[in-house]
Amino acid sequence: MSDKRCNGDVVSQGAAERGPRTLRAEGALKAIAAGPHPEQRLRGILEQALVFAGASFAALYSPCDDPGLLCLVESAGVPRTLYGVRDSYPASGGSPVADAHRAGEAVWMGPEEFAGSAESRHVPSSGFSLAVLPVRGDGGGCLLALTERPDGFDADDRACLEVIAEAVTCPVVPAETAEQVEGGALQPDAFTLAMDTGRAEVGDDILRLFGLAPGEFDGKVETLLGLTVPEDLPSLMSVTESDHMTIGERELEFRVLQPTGPPKWLRLSGRLLPGGDGRPTLLVGTVADASTLRPDVTDVARVQRLAAALATAGTVRDVSQAVVAALRRPLRADRIALAELENDRLVVTVLDPPDPESWPELWRLEWRTEWPDAPVRAMPTLAAALREGRARIWPAGTDDVEPALAEVGPGGLAVLPLPAGGRMAGACLIGWDTPHDFGPDERALLTASAGLAGQALMRAHAFDAEHELVGMLQRQLLPRRLPKLPGAVAVARYLPSTAGLELGGDWYDVIPLPDHHVALVIGDVQGHSAGAATLMGQMRTALRAYAVEGHPPDVVVSHANRLLTGMETDLFATCVYVDLDMEEGSAWCVRAGHLPPVLRHPDGSTEIAEVEGGPPLGVVTQADFPMSPLRLRPGTLIALTTDGLVESPGADIDEGMDRFAHALAVSDPTHLGLVADALLGNARRNDDVALLLVRYDGMALRPLRESWSVWRLPEAVRHARRFTRRTLRSWNVPDDDIDGVLLIVSELVTNALVHTEGQVRLDLTLISGRLRVAVADASPRTPVKPTSIGWEATGGRGILLVEAMSATWGTLPVSGGKQVWSEIPVGGG
Repeated sequence: MSDKRCNGDVVSQGAAERGPRTLRAEGALKAIAAGPHPEQRLRGILEQALVFAGASFAALYSPCDDPGLLCLVESAGVPRTLYGVRDSYPASGGSPVADAHRAGEAVWMGPEEFAGSAESRHVPSSGFSLAVLPVRGDGGGCLLALTERPDGFDADDRACLEVIAEAVTCPVVPAETAEQVEGGALQPDAFTLAMDTGRAEVGDDILRLFGLAPGEFDGKVETLLGLTVPEDLPSLMSVTESDHMTIGERELEFRVLQPTGPPKWLRLSGRLLPGGDGRPTLLVGTVADASTLRPDVTDVARVQRLAAALATAGTVRDVSQAVVAALRRPLRADRIALAELENDRLVVTVLDPPDPESWPELWRLEWRTEWPDAPVRAMPTLAAALREGRARIWPAGTDDVEPALAEVGPGGLAVLPLPAGGRMAGACLIGWDTPHDFGPDERALLTASAGLAGQALMRAHAFDAEHELVGMLQRQLLPRRLPKLPGAVAVARYLPSTAGLELGGDWYDVIPLPDHHVALVIGDVQGHSAGAATLMGQMRTALRAYAVEGHPPDVVVSHANRLLTGMETDLFATCVYVDLDMEEGSAWCVRAGHLPPVLRHPDGSTEIAEVEGGPPLGVVTQADFPMSPLRLRPGTLIALTTDGLVESPGADIDEGMDRFAHALAVSDPTHLGLVADALLGNARRNDDVALLLVRYDGMALRPLRESWSVWRLPEAVRHARRFTRRTLRSWNVPDDDIDGVLLIVSELVTNALVHTEGQVRLDLTLISGRLRVAVADASPRTPVKPTSIGWEATGGRGILLVEAMSATWGTLPVSGGKQVWSEIPVGGG
């Protein structure tokens, strides 16, 4: 190997034998070496592997204080956790990094070779190619590069990586501690952040970048985060995650809002330092104006900015929007389209500009949904580019391109196949209306961007598929539809969290009960996981079962609590249970560690119901769950929700409940669906949200009711018949219908007295020409209808007679016993 000079000096010996791309890489490395910021030189060198060698990740390893370890000094590209890259490797181990360090020779491995190595057991996927090149320095080290391109690193890529390795110097990694940092003076462009409290010390230069005077900063990191562009907040906060920050320097670009004009791009460089001896772990680093950094290598910054955006892009739409934001304005393009390849069709995921008139006629003809999709065979030039897997560029005036492509960019067209995992994930089309000059650096930028976008698109497609599966499972655990209620209207909404693929634990339910009662339930299981969702389904089923059995609200919740405490789970649940009497306009409410109901009265005023609360379910086995009364006038709106709708960072939950109540007050309860949608319009999506709205209108026609306790006397059946006849005549039921009803009463009361023990109760209900006869007893055993009866049988005909005389009949569990009921039309009803 030729003689090398380190500290950013680039080897020029043998340049005449190198290709044009290698020479461009050398030029970029020279610009970095001559730059005004030596502290950023190493990262700038690694970024050239992304631009010129098609790598998606590059890192430098060097011996640290422990001579037996090779530690990660710096990295660039997508998060290393996507490839299972570790922050250190044993120098004597069998990893490719250790092999290259010991032998002093480059290691090149394709997906098949790496899959057969022992190291492949520690990575989530082995569908990538790997290169490890030794570098020179005070203790030696290695340059690691990864790519997901199907053909791996070709000859030009390898030459570029060799040049980059020649430009690197590996110092021994010092072991800096939080105690040493705390003891030093804070530089104007530096900051420290205590990870346990969120307290920050920030230099004056950083405060000026955020538009704050030194005396205006309260020391809370939330104050600075509140001044950033919301879309950049997830990626900014990700630098504090342990899997991203277990090593020294990390870098991220984000935007901060300005009083006037567009947001300003800032660059954060930081690292985690261990605390020890009772001291907190510190995140330390610097923040600088990104527009002043590395002006001579802007393509590198664009690739890095795109990599950072794609690292936090979860869905296909997120990936598409990140690519458009990273490429269209810097390239001054007039059109950009990103499309997935599904079988032989291109399915567009984003168009910019989005209006159909800006795109070719073929695209407009295939505009069936939000975006068009077209067969690849209709664009043979594009099909050829996808087969070759290489970026293709057509300058202005090219006449060998079909109109469906030529009209995308009459002044210049770039077609970027997006490779990922050994196949083509899709394509990116970039077009210009006026003649566009494609320079060599821009071609390298397009190639590097295509590789990053393809890998991100493949990950996002898998994320979307899993997210849809998660959503389907979630929907199966919730009610498919709400029942129609007499005298009320119910509407429910559920919003899953967009933060990852985890299932939520929020649920709601509306349970019709006898005698025009209805149970309203909303709850939340702790955590976001498959276990939480499973437990949510179990709790919803348990509460429904206990409610249908006829227990009062406090008993229903108490039974559910004992069930959960006996399930040997570490999770707990909160819930609100409201038993609403539609006839009386009253309700009993039980609260188990959950938010109370909010009532909107007919005059538009709202109140947060004062409901006594018990502990969350599953915490204390023998817990009391007191019932609190609610009085409802017709037109009252009951709103139940989970904390995901009212909680917000840095604000008290009472403030969120007040905002929720105010939003209800200004709403129009006539259209509950619109009210629910408006309430969810500003919901945070880092937690799932359940919302249940019920408008109590009152029953236009109230039923007539009478009850009779049947004593176990010799003439009990005769007394029950006499009570029934007297009641029906007072209700003006025709005598022709009374005889049939008396026969049913005789059979049901006789069965209860003969086959059960304990109290027996007869209930009569008349509404809208329909009479309901119900006999309740203490036995849970359901009467069995005989399949056949012989002529000599002395029993078994009673249920057959009830079935024959009734329009419908059945049984219900009631407080450990049962209720056998029959409905009969009377008075011509």
